[in-house]
Amino acid sequence: MDYPNDQAPGAPIRSGIPEHGRIPKYYAVKARIAVLLDELGEGGLLPTERELAQRHEVSRETVRQALRELLLEGRLRRQGRGTVVAGPKLEQPLSLASYTEGVRRQGRRPGRHLIGLDRFPCPEELAAEIAVERGEPVWHLERVLLADDERVGLESTYVGVARVPDLDTEFDPDSSFYAYLRDRLGIAFGDADERIETVLATPREALLIG
Repeated sequence: MDYPNDQAPGAPIRSGIPEHGRIPKYYAVKARIAVLLDELGEGGLLPTERELAQRHEVSRETVRQALRELLLEGRLRRQGRGTVVAGPKLEQPLSLASYTEGVRRQGRRPGRHLIGLDRFPCPEELAAEIAVERGEPVWHLERVLLADDERVGLESTYVGVARVPDLDTEFDPDSSFYAYLRDRLGIAFGDADERIETVLATPREALLIG
């Protein structure tokens, strides 16, 4: 008699991830771990790589690949020597509302940490993007974005010195740049071009955002 999947009578049903198939093995592991995250809830401690590998009958490298994607998606975060379930992802709507306003609408407390404010001649590759002449002095404002004191991203702002000559003395680096332009300088935006990129963090960026 033939048995499904060449399974002999009384043999245990294998619960691991199939070796073959069109879906990558790590992707199936990732899907199962995602279910576990929902069960654990925010702040729940994830089992070790060894335990997950044994549970799903795969190699530890397969587990690592699944965890890397979940970390990049913001579903997990490192805490001490372990990995825990992250809270809800912060959503920033595509509008001209400031980061401060967007975070407050989600019931969280916005904040920023200044990394640096530098002034330098504008390079050619940047000039067209911020509508200044090559060599014209520009400000570069770099800050870590916070939500409830949690680091959630990096903000890099370039603006011509001619537009905001007193940025280094008038602007509070912990406050909203949009609010400064609107309330202090009377500059209002009608429309704007915004570019959003998802990239792998450099070692420096990873250190800054933890």
